[in-house]
Formats: sequence, structure tokens, C-alpha cells
Amino acid sequence: MADTSIRILGIPGSLREHSYNKGLIRAAQKIAPAGVEVTMYPLHDIPFFNQDVEDIGDPDAVVRFKKAIREADALLISTPQYNRSIPGVLKNAIDWASRRPRQGPEPRRSVLDGKPVAIVGITPGKSFTEPAQIDLREILSAVYCQVIPEPEVKLGEATERYADNPELPDEATCELVREVLDELVTFIQRANIEEAAAD
Repeated sequence: MADTSIRILGIPGSLREHSYNKGLIRAAQKIAPAGVEVTMYPLHDIPFFNQDVEDIGDPDAVVRFKKAIREADALLISTPQYNRSIPGVLKNAIDWASRRPRQGPEPRRSVLDGKPVAIVGITPGKSFTEPAQIDLREILSAVYCQVIPEPEVKLGEATERYADNPELPDEATCELVREVLDELVTFIQRANIEEAAAD
């Protein structure tokens, strides 16, 4: 998009090809307003965090992931719920991204420091991903992300919401995602205005 002014990185917390949570990111891509680009970033190639590996140097997959976060204006994370919390693959990716660079100018900040984030989530069950999203908010707060408080999109009954299309949820669900995108864009624009005023 040549006229894109806001870039949002969509991170699905599931590795499954036809994940319902990937579908929420696809919905965001489809309904993103003019000037907003949503790019999906799957986590399948990010290795387990290991400081011994980090001491040698970030693996290429981690370098690419950190670069994508750094270049994005905000993150949209779509998490399923595994055993009343977030998937290990998502926690692992956040652990890598939260690591501060060993070299460079002070202060050394991670690519997540100050990054605006919106959270959505869907599950086939009736828990509406609430326990997972509570945990995710705690984790993101600990690594200094700016998580927008509302609207909260905690969805259950995923099978019914995808009954007409395995790739995209129904219109009612898409509208909820649209509300999250609108709030995230407003947050980014407000922050940009405040930053410009402070210069």
C-alpha cells in the first residue's frame, strides 16, 4: 500500500494453519480502514528461548521478528486459550522480543518497550479466552507495552462464528474486530499528536 500511514503487525498465538485466531487477523486485514495495513506474522519458525543461543547472537528468525515489531506502529495479538492461559509459542515469542540489545546507545530498550498493543481472542469453548487474556495483559505490562484497555474481544463458540467460512468469522465478529482496530488507530494517532507537540 503506497499510501499506508499506519502499520499494524498481527500476531496469531496459534500455529494451526486454519486457526480461528489467524482468522481474526485475516478479518482485520480485510476490514482495515484506508491508510492502515495489517500484516500477519506467524510464529512457527521462532525457536525456544535459550540464553546460551542468545549469547552467540539472535537466530535469524528472531532478528526478523524483532525487526517486524520495531517497524510496526502497533501490534494486534490474537490469542487462543490453552489450559486457562496463553499458548507457549506466544509466550516464547514475547520472551525473545522483550530482550534488550546488548550493545548500542543508552537507554537500551526492547522492541516492545512502549509499543501499542490490542488483544483479541477466540476459542471453541465458552470461557471466551478471558483467563488467557488476563495473563497476556500481565505479561505485556511487564515488558512495558501499552495495551489498550477497551474494547475487549473475548469470544467463544468459534465453530458457529466460522460456520460459513473456515477462513473468516461472521459479520458480527468482524464488526467487533473493526471496533478494536478503530480504537488502536485512534490511540496511535493521539500518541503521534502528543509526540509532535512535545518536539
